[in-house]
Amino acid sequence: MTLVAGVDSSTQSCKVVVRDLETGATVRTGRASHPDGTEVDPAAWWTALVAAITDAGGLDDVAAISIAGQQHGMVVLDGEGRVIRPALLWNDTRSAGAAADLIAEFGAADLAERTGSVPVASFTLTKLRWLQQNEPQNAARVAAVALPHDWLTWRLRGYGPAGESPLGPVLAELTTDRSDASGTSYWSPATGTYDRALLDAAFGNSGKGHELVLPTVIAPGAHAGTVGRLPEFPTPAGAGATGIVVGAGAGDNAGAALGLGAAAGDVVVSIGTSGTVFAVTETAVRDESGTVAGFADATGLFLPLVATLNAARILDVVAGLLGVGHEELGTLALTAEPGSGGLVLQPYFEGERTPNRPDAAATLFGMTLASTTRENLARAAVEGLLCGLADGLGALRDRGVSASRILLVGGAAQNAAVGVIASEVFDVPVSIPEPGEYVAAGAARQAGWALTGELPAWSTAIAVEHPVRTAAVIGEQYRAVASA
Repeated sequence: MTLVAGVDSSTQSCKVVVRDLETGATVRTGRASHPDGTEVDPAAWWTALVAAITDAGGLDDVAAISIAGQQHGMVVLDGEGRVIRPALLWNDTRSAGAAADLIAEFGAADLAERTGSVPVASFTLTKLRWLQQNEPQNAARVAAVALPHDWLTWRLRGYGPAGESPLGPVLAELTTDRSDASGTSYWSPATGTYDRALLDAAFGNSGKGHELVLPTVIAPGAHAGTVGRLPEFPTPAGAGATGIVVGAGAGDNAGAALGLGAAAGDVVVSIGTSGTVFAVTETAVRDESGTVAGFADATGLFLPLVATLNAARILDVVAGLLGVGHEELGTLALTAEPGSGGLVLQPYFEGERTPNRPDAAATLFGMTLASTTRENLARAAVEGLLCGLADGLGALRDRGVSASRILLVGGAAQNAAVGVIASEVFDVPVSIPEPGEYVAAGAARQAGWALTGELPAWSTAIAVEHPVRTAAVIGEQYRAVASA
């Protein structure tokens, strides 16, 4: 049996799955937590990666590994390969002003044409502008900029700060893939190149006198190298004398699409810390409104995507407010009628990315003596979560993306109320795959691709299918609140 490993280094944790290359069957898994917050020392990711791999039984019998990770996070390194400051994560909105400045300077249409997307506070380019404006001493030290999965892949191959890694700080060995690079706002999915002029205008050399090192974008199915002879993994013998192959890696959403085997007509709706709506397409998508990000996927195609900052945590906070667990929250929600008796939750608890309102707060509308019940509040939380994602589907369709099926994934998708109410909100059938770590599964497929030169053909089991049960009142109420 040949084994391959996939890693999902997400906002909240690091998950590792080890799979049989031939069948895709999960052999073992591991997990370790990440710190909370919107900025994190990347060293915590490395510690978690090592712990998760150890929890999954190590790498001794693994032939290939690949890392998928949270997108956009800004990892800045000095000339000796040391991290200059904690990484600003995708959900750190302090660079909202920088995003607005860049749009004013270049114009939304020009930015969409050059990079496929209009930058918001999540994107790496805006974080670099923020760094230049607010921490000029740190900005002046930057020799290289990487994303979370880029940095972890580099470290896994044995590179890193002098004295802390066997191969040292060879910045030119930083690699990435097209899916993650497309989330920076300085790499173009259409041309496959970095927009150095845009990056320099946004960040500049800050007095360094040399060009920033950016990770080399390697092809889908290629490999970045092999696992280094690290103290944490002293005898990586999975592939014999050649060492354990390290795949290109991917952004988390592209990894999920790969793990699910998403095909034309499938739209993936993922409910995690953030919410995402995305599809695999054969042509690049540009949207100068900024609603749809024209990302690349992990296979050579494209991944138009709409993201929301608020997703599963909407249910967390309302469940906490009601003093119930998630299962009881779902039971309460299904007790109420569609439309929640007129109660509408606009769930911008952490600001919002779609629509782009980084300073917004959540608001509850339609409170009357009759509507303000535990049941209606529980249902309003689920409806508010899903209506925001349904608006994302509408935005994709406006850019020519077809939808014949929703693949609903993420932890919250396993709540019975979420699936039922999704069938009332979306106007296409909803399929809920068997629970699984699909980002890590996609990374494992990619590892197999790098090892053999062929993308493994693993199938995805569907647990529940919901036909369309449209309840128009839900969308009508939500849109009325959104336009008020």
